[in-house]
Amino acid sequence: MDAIYLDFIKQKLTFWDRLTPEQQWKLCENTTLHNYRGGQNIHNSLNRCAGVLLIKSGSLRTYIMSEDGREITLYRISEGNVCVLSASCILQNITFDIYIDAECETEVLTVNSSYYAELMRQNVYVENFSLKITSEIFSEVMWTVEQILFMSFDRRLAVFLHDETAKTGNDTLNLTHEQIAKYTGSAREVVSRMLKYFEKEGIVKLSRGAVEITDKSKLKEICM
Repeated sequence: MDAIYLDFIKQKLTFWDRLTPEQQWKLCENTTLHNYRGGQNIHNSLNRCAGVLLIKSGSLRTYIMSEDGREITLYRISEGNVCVLSASCILQNITFDIYIDAECETEVLTVNSSYYAELMRQNVYVENFSLKITSEIFSEVMWTVEQILFMSFDRRLAVFLHDETAKTGNDTLNLTHEQIAKYTGSAREVVSRMLKYFEKEGIVKLSRGAVEITDKSKLKEICM
């Protein structure tokens, strides 16, 4: 394995030093490099054991899907983070279907789920690491659920736009109304109506496939 990828594995899998030399070698042998294009599906209800994902570059979106096909984003995983729900077959009590897509060109190191499950049985540090990551993920999921259930949509949309501009460092977000609907757990028509209202209030400027924030102070007021 290339030294740069090995260093990345050692850094992100904090239990590395607790493994035996043989376990370290086998872990490397069971880790493969994958490149995904934007929008490509990585994990779904038919493939519940994609493996443990270490995001080297790019980002992933994890979501659930309603019976009528509406997608609700649970959380997003950015560069340098680890996803264990992509190996949900080895986690107890994960019984609902989770979908994971690449948001953009994404480079991922994938640890084989069967070997990772073996490590969890052999090494308590691996098990503790997995439980810690899972609890952090569900904390984010609960925040998403609280937003959908208890936060008005104008505020939820404002929070999303504010967070996206903070993350990208750009006041113009290259996102369609359909994409924003998926991220906010709403319908495209609802997003379009609210964005048009924001535009009328001078908060945003809309163009094809993009939303420009024109009044950050007003946007922050809605977020409060």
